[in-house]
Amino acid sequence: MSSYESAHVVWPDGTLSPGRVSIDGDRIVAATPLATVGPGAVDGILAPGYVDTHVHAGGGGDFASTDLEQVMLARDFHRSQGTTGIIASIVTDTVDQILAETRLLAELCDAAEFDGIHLETPFLSTHRCGAHPPALLRDPDPATVERLLEAGREHLAMITIAPELPGALDAIDRFVAAGVTVAVGHTAGDSAITQQALGHGATVATHLFNAMNPIHHRNPGPVPVLLTDDRVAVELVCDGHHLAGEVITMAIETAGLDRTVLVTDAMSAAGLPDGDYRLGTLQVRVTAGRATLVNADGSEGSIAGSTLTLAQAVRNVVSFTGRTPAEVIGLATANPARIHGLTDLGRIEAGARADLIVLDDNLQVTRVMARGAWLTED
Repeated sequence: MSSYESAHVVWPDGTLSPGRVSIDGDRIVAATPLATVGPGAVDGILAPGYVDTHVHAGGGGDFASTDLEQVMLARDFHRSQGTTGIIASIVTDTVDQILAETRLLAELCDAAEFDGIHLETPFLSTHRCGAHPPALLRDPDPATVERLLEAGREHLAMITIAPELPGALDAIDRFVAAGVTVAVGHTAGDSAITQQALGHGATVATHLFNAMNPIHHRNPGPVPVLLTDDRVAVELVCDGHHLAGEVITMAIETAGLDRTVLVTDAMSAAGLPDGDYRLGTLQVRVTAGRATLVNADGSEGSIAGSTLTLAQAVRNVVSFTGRTPAEVIGLATANPARIHGLTDLGRIEAGARADLIVLDDNLQVTRVMARGAWLTED
């Protein structure tokens, strides 16, 4: 058993104070508040590992792949940046390809390499498709729903659905009955259909504001419903490109700290230089860290995911909003874990998985522990 003291432990209630964390194997066996810490204490903030519940790729790897090396390359990159809990997201492709990718991720979940699967596909609106090829999108049908459930098994954690599509409300019912979280996103629907989706059990807003109708004072669209309904967790992509700082501040103040979840929506270029990349079947160009589709004529298309890490998202939100580090860290640890039923992640307390990060005064990740083992020696 090993123990680590820090003058700045992030506790489950969102406070920051001295404490000792004891590890045995891959579990925290004790987390004890202290009045002061002794010599040899960890230099920095000791926080739970970040938990990303909407992330596609990074470090040149990709979760939407049947190539194990590609999948693990992306996992290892995000883990190195402090994200030790991952629900891996899949983008749109043919149904057969989606199923193959889902089956591989389910096997890796069996092996405790991932914490679940998110399908951001294929039941999305062609009118708000973003970086999803419209020709491969489809209305929900019972046969495809059952095939997705079978491929993901108990590891299918979340699916994003545009609720206005024919058959969508029945599909939401089926997924909810199977224990899958349903998110509203990539939708051209209005406020009424959004309310219906919530009535059928949808509980997450996929990257709120992005890939959905904007707010208009006479035609409010889905955003006000998702932002103000206490049943809904709202994802925010806080990379400085998807959302303005003022909008992030407004969203957090409206939804509250308990319902806000920071996600990256990261694609393969996360952690890599500017250049040309792929997102699923589509070509993406990254310029100054901003990822956009490349249209057939070579012009810039819509935003295509991000090059973000959760560590950077936390730093951005602290800067944009003036919230305390402990408050913002909770949006990337305790909240996503709780909302997605990951009961042993996102918190420092006895029984939790021994996933820890050390942050310096600038909230840069200096050390990462995954399942009780430091990724690098001090």
